[in-house]
Amino acid sequence: MWWRVFIIFLAFALIGAHFLRYGQTLWSLVFISAPLLLFIRHRYSARILQISLIFCAFGVWGISGYDAVQMRMSMDAPWLRLAIIMSAVTLFTLVAAFCCQGIIKHRAKASH
Repeated sequence: MWWRVFIIFLAFALIGAHFLRYGQTLWSLVFISAPLLLFIRHRYSARILQISLIFCAFGVWGISGYDAVQMRMSMDAPWLRLAIIMSAVTLFTLVAAFCCQGIIKHRAKASH
């Protein structure tokens, strides 16, 4: 169970670092502190994190990756490695969203 929490925390830390890179400190703090919702034993706390991770996988990493690859392609610069890295980060974020599902199922068993 601890490894699921670690993966979720790491995914949100990566998203927070992405926003910090562009000087958006408030959004960075929001995403870095988001996994603290796991300490709230409400049935929707993990679901909110799961939906946030799915949205960020496509809304943050997908769009950023697409824009960065398009920029590199337009400058005739190497782009394949960047595309692989951004795809891996997107996949990792989706894996973290799947880990939220495990926490949700675990909490459902514990409540019965």
